[in-house]
Amino acid sequence: EGRGGGEGGEPAPPVNLEWRGLSLRVGREGEKVVLHSCAGRAGPGELTAVLGPSGAGKTSLLCALAGRVPRSKGARLEGHIRAQGLRRGDAVGWVPQDDVFYSQLTVQETLEMKVALQAPRLDDEQRKAYVETLLTQMGLGQCADSRVGDRKTRGISGGEKKRLSIACELVKGPQLLFADEPTTGLDSFQAEQVAGRLKSIASEGKTVIATIHQPRGSIFEKFDNVVLLFEGGVVYSGPADEALRHFAKLGFPCPKGQNPAEFLVDLISVDFSSPENEAQSRARIGSLEEAFRKGLGAELAASGPQGSTVSAQSLVEARAPVATQVLWLLKRSWKQISRDKITNRIRLSVNINSAIVFGSIFFQMTRKQSTIQDRFGLLQVAAINTAMASLTKTCQIFPTEKCIVAEERAGGAYNVAPYLASKLAAELPISAAFPLAFGCIVYPLTGLQPGLGRFMRFLSIVTLESFASSALGLTVGSVAPSPEAAAAMGPAIMVIFIVFGGYYVNPDNVPKALRWVPQASLIRWAFQALCINEFSGLTFDVEKKGDIATGEQALERLSFSGGVNDALLAKARIVAVNYWCAYSLLKSSAPKFLELEEPTA
Repeated sequence: EGRGGGEGGEPAPPVNLEWRGLSLRVGREGEKVVLHSCAGRAGPGELTAVLGPSGAGKTSLLCALAGRVPRSKGARLEGHIRAQGLRRGDAVGWVPQDDVFYSQLTVQETLEMKVALQAPRLDDEQRKAYVETLLTQMGLGQCADSRVGDRKTRGISGGEKKRLSIACELVKGPQLLFADEPTTGLDSFQAEQVAGRLKSIASEGKTVIATIHQPRGSIFEKFDNVVLLFEGGVVYSGPADEALRHFAKLGFPCPKGQNPAEFLVDLISVDFSSPENEAQSRARIGSLEEAFRKGLGAELAASGPQGSTVSAQSLVEARAPVATQVLWLLKRSWKQISRDKITNRIRLSVNINSAIVFGSIFFQMTRKQSTIQDRFGLLQVAAINTAMASLTKTCQIFPTEKCIVAEERAGGAYNVAPYLASKLAAELPISAAFPLAFGCIVYPLTGLQPGLGRFMRFLSIVTLESFASSALGLTVGSVAPSPEAAAAMGPAIMVIFIVFGGYYVNPDNVPKALRWVPQASLIRWAFQALCINEFSGLTFDVEKKGDIATGEQALERLSFSGGVNDALLAKARIVAVNYWCAYSLLKSSAPKFLELEEPTA
């Protein structure tokens, strides 16, 4: 377990972070240089800001220092990084640029969840006290009982979300904290509030490094150190109050009254208004970079880290026992699902409306020959409707939730198995309620074969169909890179399953190369189970020679054999396979980062 001080144990020592010769290449052959020969340092009690124009490599440098450069083919991260004072097992804080939270949880519940998972040695009273401390420290006391919210649910402001992100990282008690553009997207007041919190965190003896986009003058005054980047190279790295004097000596004084941050970024920005202006600005920046490399840069390189390096990604952070993970993840999933009343109402109304529509179309079917086709059609659309409703919901929600899980897993909060198990357990009762409501309305309206046993089997089949479709949605969501991609992939797969669902193509006529598709089709097994349940023991009015007299004869036309239990067992196997696929895909998609390598030259 971590020793970062977040659990009330031995406080971690302060961290001095130094780097030199840091280079990053990406591309299939490593042809694109993102960082080259970067050097600098950040010490305890200091807020170090990484500044530069767009595309300068600010986030890349931060990721390199934090050990969070995504692994890709051809990418190489070289150089020396030394985090003096950072021990194996000490926590490292990472505040991502995008704030990702469960929208239906309150601010306090979000922090309680983080504390329970990443400070597991605290008892209930200590946990509550620690959460109160974090709320006070980050100025979140007034919104503690407010839901975080998202695009469809009103919640806390952008600045409060960013401070909540920082508070979540402070749970681990890190002495080294990285923040990627924490003020981006905020108004000037909120941006200064966030910068002020970072400054107060640093004043506690922590080492804080943040990329900042276009800071106002009052924010620049909070910086202890500044790293200026241009196209992956360092133009200046050192104390913030000496930056202006450094450039003034080089013939570029800051005009009186101008925001120092704006002056510095403008000084190292390229003017693309004309080829002449571009060449002139590039020449200016090149001279500034060369002057730094020969002066302060040479001192940093000479005094930089020597010998072994420490990579932040190799540090093991605190993790709660599996039982604790399951308990708190179950609580979170249940609150997220049960509190989303808008979505639940829409899903319930859609199922009830569908049941009423189908019930009206197929109202009180008789035993005439023509109703055989009606029964098959009703059971087919019942299977499809149930499957599509669950699939659509899962494909819309899960890809977004997957991003939250990826961030939390990268921080070592929990494992995949406890997360998936708790999610499925929390969704079980609510996911079952919608197909049950559909079945309870459509069955009596349409006059399907009476009998409590048949009615209960009908409900069991459509409920299992809902679970199977949701499991397929998890698999699709695990593969899809975005909610939009999942929304496109899910229905496309379902259409194939519908075609091979037993109604449009007889299983005996499917080409041998495609025989596996009906076996994997969740529509097919639901339709087959519903048909066997309905047609077994059913008799029809015989009007002329060749008419179908029994339900068994009708089932023979579709090549359906066996009992309801056989079809349900096949469907249960599909559910299990999809859950296993979702688990495997989530586990294999864990964030992978580049290892820091020794420079080749």
